[in-house]
Amino acid sequence: MCGIVGYTGPQQAAPVLLEGLKKLEYRGYDSAGVAVNERGGIHMVKSAGMIRNLCEKTHDGSVFSGTSGIGHTRWATHGAPTDENAHPHVSNDGRFAVIHNGIIENYLALREELSGKGFTFKSETDTEVIVNLLELYYEGDFKQAMLKTIARLEGSYAIGAVCADRPGEVFAARQFSPLILGLGVGENFLASDVTALVAYTKNVIYLDDGELAELSPAGVTVYDCTGRPIDKPVSRVTWDVEAAAKGGFEHFMLKEIIEQPRALKATIDPRIKDGRVVLDDFRLSDEELKNLHKIYITACGSAYYAGQAGKYVIEALARVPVETDIASELRYRDPIIDEHTLMIVISQSGETADTIAALREAKARGAKTLAICNVVGSTIARLADTVIYTWAGPEIAVATTKGYTTQVAVLNLLAVYLARRLGRIDDDEERRLVGELNKLPQQMQRAIDLNPGLEDIANSYFQNREMFFIGRNLDYAVCLESSLKLKEISYIHSDAFAAGELKHGPIALIEPGRLVVAVACHERLFDKTMSNIKEVKARGAEVLGVAMEGNSRILVEADKAIYVPRCEPLFTAVPAIVPMQLFAYYVAKANGCDIDKPKNLAKSVTVE
Repeated sequence: MCGIVGYTGPQQAAPVLLEGLKKLEYRGYDSAGVAVNERGGIHMVKSAGMIRNLCEKTHDGSVFSGTSGIGHTRWATHGAPTDENAHPHVSNDGRFAVIHNGIIENYLALREELSGKGFTFKSETDTEVIVNLLELYYEGDFKQAMLKTIARLEGSYAIGAVCADRPGEVFAARQFSPLILGLGVGENFLASDVTALVAYTKNVIYLDDGELAELSPAGVTVYDCTGRPIDKPVSRVTWDVEAAAKGGFEHFMLKEIIEQPRALKATIDPRIKDGRVVLDDFRLSDEELKNLHKIYITACGSAYYAGQAGKYVIEALARVPVETDIASELRYRDPIIDEHTLMIVISQSGETADTIAALREAKARGAKTLAICNVVGSTIARLADTVIYTWAGPEIAVATTKGYTTQVAVLNLLAVYLARRLGRIDDDEERRLVGELNKLPQQMQRAIDLNPGLEDIANSYFQNREMFFIGRNLDYAVCLESSLKLKEISYIHSDAFAAGELKHGPIALIEPGRLVVAVACHERLFDKTMSNIKEVKARGAEVLGVAMEGNSRILVEADKAIYVPRCEPLFTAVPAIVPMQLFAYYVAKANGCDIDKPKNLAKSVTVE
């Protein structure tokens, strides 16, 4: 969740580090700091609060003259967000500085051991044990000290380190936390996210667990856990820095909502050839597919709700039982997973800690594994047997929009693909469904254009401190994501319920004036949902209805209505979420919230 940058080369390091940290602000943080190796010593500045505080303290980095260093944005786990707890941390002798993302699970034992050897600690963090271990093991060889230090660590980490004795050198190590190396000409970089690197280079190396990297202006060397050099492939980043800029929009989130038709097209078009869904990288044979007893979908947050939508479509078309499970729950129970299971893991970043752990658990039990993610070369993409990339492009706002819709689109593609491979649909039905998939980008654009009064509707309800979403079938899946979007960025308490469950408890929460958003796009169940709308109206609720374009019946009971373009009923979750994203956006805007960087949240959750 924290942001990590490192630089070594001919430029003044601090301005490069600060620019990299600014690119990582979207990940969420509460303090920041930089350390630069200059004039035979480590010079460090750090500050609680926003990066602008750090820029003011360092005069945009001009107070440093060194050409190698490390920088960090921290999201507090051990200790409050204070200057003392901010990274980097410096060893007792001042020789080493370290930045760290992750959690060192045995830090208390290490801290007690180091205290017994005379080391003192200035912070409450787990990270400080790392830098003092470096001092303990240093005998003139920076690499060996790093190897001995990481051998003592239990848990997750992405580490950047500098040593006063070795100007120009930066070391990096990774275990269960993302870390990327950027390869330049006469300069090299490290970062926790490629967005911090693309302004300088598009050639990157993705470190794997247990690996150590040594960076200098002359080059990069990667070692295994024994210190033996290893060859690593160089990947090419396919998008540029302009793709991550706001492009005139007030917020990244609004830009990314508007980008969804283009993102969907990039997701769908390459997978459709000659009227069929083609997934070239899907490696299960016909025999293995026929021997599947069950499909699991596991993820966290919005990715999990994308899986909830995908469950309805896969079961309806492929006729295979689908179970959805939150990754943080699956990893700690004893799930019935074996060689007859296909485990689908979904993660926008490909670095979600709980989802990675669930994937490892599934592989250990013999399941076939399929990853759906956006980041090429990410941990989940490399661990899974098969990966389908969403090609959504960079997503900067913490609250996902195009990440979610492209995940649902991939699950829709997969449902049609599996149905055809399993013989559940004939050629004519496949062609019809593929035609409907091809329409989704245009329907997404129509969903944006269809509701020009959404901001006015949001302004009618933004002062509600509690809202509820109800729906049935796929509409319920849309409600789950809609409710999450609202609470993430507006801080309004919001819950989503299956509409048929209202009478089993939740209706007790309905009070006069309470807003209920009723999603009624699944027209086969429209009358059932209308009955639930009547129930909440009878108890004084305000109702905002969401229905298919042209369905004026919703206004018989609803106070206001939002419309969704007509599409294949199985694929409604894609266009139906768009007005809900915009509604959440405008409510948050009316409440003056920090939409792109909501409090307490991070883009990529790389720790438990």
